[in-house]
Amino acid sequence: MEDESPYPNLDFLIHSYFNEDFDLSGDNVEEIVSCFKKESDKTLHKLVVDEIDRFVRDHSANLDGYFQEIYGLYVDPEPWGHTTASFLEGVKRLLRE
Repeated sequence: MEDESPYPNLDFLIHSYFNEDFDLSGDNVEEIVSCFKKESDKTLHKLVVDEIDRFVRDHSANLDGYFQEIYGLYVDPEPWGHTTASFLEGVKRLLRE
C-alpha cells in the first residue's frame, strides 16, 4: 500500500497542472496557476499555500533535492526561470492574489 502524501493538495496542483501537458493550462507559471484558480475554490488555494509553507519547512535542509525527488517527474522550476524556492514562493503569491 502506498503511503499517503503529506501534501495532497500541492500534489494535485503539480500533478494536474504542471505535468507534461501543462500547455493545456497555460504557457507560463502565471497562466497555469490562473487556470488552477479558475477551476478550484479559494479553500483549496489556501490549503495549497499552507502545504507549500509546510513543504519548505519540512525540507529546508535540501529543498531542491526533495522537490526534485517528489515532483521532478512533473515540473522542473529551472526552465521556468526559477529556483525551487522562487517557484514555490511565486505559486503562493499567485494563489493569494
